[in-house]
Amino acid sequence: MAWIWTALSAIIVLYLLEQLLNLKKKKKLPPGPIALPILGHIYQFTKNPHQKLHHLAQKHGPIMYMRLGYVPAIVVSSPATAELVLKTHDLIFAGRPRLKASKYISYDQRNIIFSSYGPYWRNMRKLCTLELLSHLKIKQFQPMRRTELGLLVNSLKQAAEIRETVDISARISALSGDMTCLMVVATPNLGNYFPLFGVLDLQGLTQRMKQVNKTFDEFLEKIIDDHVQNKKNQETQDFVDTMMGIMESGEAGFEFDRRHVKAVLLAANCQLHGALVSGMAKTSC
Repeated sequence: MAWIWTALSAIIVLYLLEQLLNLKKKKKLPPGPIALPILGHIYQFTKNPHQKLHHLAQKHGPIMYMRLGYVPAIVVSSPATAELVLKTHDLIFAGRPRLKASKYISYDQRNIIFSSYGPYWRNMRKLCTLELLSHLKIKQFQPMRRTELGLLVNSLKQAAEIRETVDISARISALSGDMTCLMVVATPNLGNYFPLFGVLDLQGLTQRMKQVNKTFDEFLEKIIDDHVQNKKNQETQDFVDTMMGIMESGEAGFEFDRRHVKAVLLAANCQLHGALVSGMAKTSC
């Protein structure tokens, strides 16, 4: 129990210090609802948060300031202001928050999904577009995709023959191999809103993410090592071979090592899962 009181005391002290600093700065912020001490506006997000935000926007205007714990947020609720944020000034708002999940799951935000907009993101996008997602490369990987999807379809046929109920999403998640990642990332992390909780790891999420990262890292390292050892015996290049060739040749034009290769592989895995789920959903409609 002693650590609970210590944590609460630390939170209260941090809150009082924050209030003292805010009094000195006097930032010009958009209007918004009244915030609770420490919690901010999290209490507003109960059931149907989109409806709650709509009602708040009618009262406070199309641009609202809200605080989620210690994280400031701006809520945009009209087409005109949304266009300003997402189109006119999109580069200003194109950053990515530094979350615990992105640190451990994406190799410290080294993949294109979690990295913030800037020279590194532009270089990674160019690399993926030209070397990994070009028409030639996609066509080259077609036999592999056909084989894997064929195995999935055959397993569904066998299940249909014995009239077995099949969870399509679970099968596709197993195919893309990201179920463990989803279980960790999908859990709300209080440390993202209350930094002290992240330091103390009261939910145990940081430890779990480290374990997931270790599992993925060992698996991806084995894949890379196998490709390096069997490079001379392979007749065709696959996804990993292409990235390893770029890394060894230095053609990327920016820092690109094994960490970046593994980060791209994880990002590609998540993209594959989304594409497969979307495609199966459209097929079943």
